[in-house]
Amino acid sequence: MITKLSHTTLFVLDQEKAYDFYVNKLGFKVNTDATMGNGYRWLTVNPPDQPDLEVVLMAVLHESMVKSDACPDGLDQESRDAFKVLLEKGIMGAGVMHTNDCRATYEELKAKGVQFKGEPREQFYGIEAVMFDGCGNWFSVTQPKEM
Repeated sequence: MITKLSHTTLFVLDQEKAYDFYVNKLGFKVNTDATMGNGYRWLTVNPPDQPDLEVVLMAVLHESMVKSDACPDGLDQESRDAFKVLLEKGIMGAGVMHTNDCRATYEELKAKGVQFKGEPREQFYGIEAVMFDGCGNWFSVTQPKEM
């Protein structure tokens, strides 16, 4: 029986840019930052209140991700090109991040340079603002409606 999700992956074009966004702007904690023998950087972060959930910031275009004899599970060129197009367009929808005060979080992150689709809006599920990580992904920042 599966008991929990321990890791999830966000594909990014630039791990340094992703590091800056998730750690310096959102305040996530670095869980693992290690370079493997093939030069690939294994970088995981987590929200401060969720230390058991590691978010892998995966550099999808790193040469070690190319399908080859050394990496049979890697991506073929067509798949790498598709990821690149989607990430460059910023349309990889990645999930929902909860906050206790969407409007305050919006102002705080906007002051740090985080880009949003628009100001927070009332939705049937709470208050939401859509933000972009600058690495190809977008998130709903949501203050859930009180039940």
